[in-house]
Amino acid sequence: MIGETPPGPGPYGRGLSFLRRRWRVLLRLVGWSVLETGQTFLLGYALARALDEGFLAGRPGTGLGWLAVAGAGVVVGAYGTGRVYGAVAALVEPLRDRLVERVVARGVREADDGALSGLTQQVEIARDTFAGLVMVSRSFVFTAAGALVGLFSLAPPLLLVVVPPLAVGVALFAVTLRPLARRQEAYLVADEALAARLGAVCPGLRDITATGAEDVIGADLAGYVEAEERAARALARWSVVRVASLAVGGQFPAVLLPATAPWLLAHGVTPGALVGALAYVTQSLLPALRNLVHGLGTGGSRLAVVLRRLTGAEMPPDEAGEADGGQGEAEEADREACPGTSAPDGAASRTVASPDRPASRTVPAPALRLSGVTFAHGPHAEPVLQGLDLDLPDGGHLAVVGPSGAGKSTLTLLAAGLLRPGSGTVTVYGAPAGARAAAARRVLIPQEAYVHTGTLAENLSLLRPGPVPRRDLLAAAEAVGLTPLLERLGGPEAVVDPAALSAGERQLIALTRAYLSYAPLALLDEATCHLDPEAEERAERAFAARPGGTLLVVAHRITSARRAERVLVMDGPRTAYGGHEELLDRSPGYRELVGHWDPASQPALALGDADGVDAVAGPGLAGDGRHVVAHGPVGQVQRARDLGDGGALGGQ
Repeated sequence: MIGETPPGPGPYGRGLSFLRRRWRVLLRLVGWSVLETGQTFLLGYALARALDEGFLAGRPGTGLGWLAVAGAGVVVGAYGTGRVYGAVAALVEPLRDRLVERVVARGVREADDGALSGLTQQVEIARDTFAGLVMVSRSFVFTAAGALVGLFSLAPPLLLVVVPPLAVGVALFAVTLRPLARRQEAYLVADEALAARLGAVCPGLRDITATGAEDVIGADLAGYVEAEERAARALARWSVVRVASLAVGGQFPAVLLPATAPWLLAHGVTPGALVGALAYVTQSLLPALRNLVHGLGTGGSRLAVVLRRLTGAEMPPDEAGEADGGQGEAEEADREACPGTSAPDGAASRTVASPDRPASRTVPAPALRLSGVTFAHGPHAEPVLQGLDLDLPDGGHLAVVGPSGAGKSTLTLLAAGLLRPGSGTVTVYGAPAGARAAAARRVLIPQEAYVHTGTLAENLSLLRPGPVPRRDLLAAAEAVGLTPLLERLGGPEAVVDPAALSAGERQLIALTRAYLSYAPLALLDEATCHLDPEAEERAERAFAARPGGTLLVVAHRITSARRAERVLVMDGPRTAYGGHEELLDRSPGYRELVGHWDPASQPALALGDADGVDAVAGPGLAGDGRHVVAHGPVGQVQRARDLGDGGALGGQ
């Protein structure tokens, strides 16, 4: 089993580490930002010179020349801004790629319900918010630098009027950042809790009214509403402080400059310099500070919340992973699909009495247990599974077969915790299938294999914490049958292009990745359908032979069922369970599947029918079309489903 790993650094620590590794991109961003800053500097400086040396001195040509210099600064600044966007993209896109990798890995490993939302929405929120924060933070720093250098160049006394309120405003805003982020997150959590509670209550409004529980439910919801209101009020109070910081740092200097104009003019500040200072404050510093306050104040806290959720930081313990001992032992159903004795869903093991010594030995919980499971894909749809009971013992090998739409993939998704049954329970090693404790002990390999751009070793290590030793990679590749592809690509360090791989090659990579995981229960949902029979057999035998491994495979070929210890035949509510020979003898549905799938002309084993007619038709039977033929006494009514098309034998 996987030992607990020590907690990693928080979101801020990971963010700093991410930026340090991309110092070259940061240098490029700084360089283009300096070029962009020239526009800010020339805005006030050229305007002051145009007034003092040009228009106020009676030299309009000189004034127009300085204005032309300011216009050239705008062009140069626009060029720098365009290059800034490229540098920001080089910084932001790797963050998005890392977040996508983490979300996908967590969705596969832990069956996280929020993985889809994380991939389609929260990752994009994080990318866009991070890009916005980089832009507004960079803009404020370099705009403020350009404006302050310009003020000093015009007249140093101007700094005495502009800098103190600006510094106080920025400091006040900085003090509010952490409390504001905490209250923003508290508000989001309270809002989500209320939404989740309403989602649970609204479908049961009729029952609530029928039982007269309106007051109880109303009081319960009132608590959630009050919690959100308190969070909203706290957020609003800190937002007022944020607005105050903007007023002090950005708007107050614009008032101070005209108010102190006599003193400034008496200390050598020219009228043009005073007008240039007003331009710096109103056209550069105030917009930059406003963008910083609104962008960093709201977007920063939003980014912190989203990153914590995407990376799993500060995640509360998942109590759902603990066994629920309050459920009673499920009643045994007399069905073909339930071979074993059920134990309580929450129990990790059960005690069995023996004639010599009652309660003398302990039997571990099965790797997979379904108790009375019913599932439909919609409230008005016919159930795909109905009252299904199944025990897959630890170390067992089960093949699931059946026609298309019979519920085979649904069964694997229920076992993986990606679907929840309408009724009944699904447990993995005694824990509910959707719990984190179960997610750590099972791995699902779907038909469409996921391979991402990167090295082969990175693809194979997605389900393992930390780097996987090279010898483990090579041993797993040899066991599953990936070695020829691995050697052709150039070894584990070779870069993989998913588009250049065939579907079968991608499946081999996904199978080897699952083989390397620590999860003992492997769920293969037609995960070998693009492999040839020999490669499929090698992969399945590798999973079946894993030490402590348990295998459930949705069979693509009937040979998979023949290799399995037990076979589950699914066709909606009708199921059959047993070994290959047993099912050939007593399951018409299984005989039909064998007849369609088996390319051999004779059945694998003699069935010994009393009437001498084999259950699987041979090639010499006229018009048989490889259908299963009746095997009862002559004159007996044709048994339903013995013929694949449901028609009479003569009609074929």
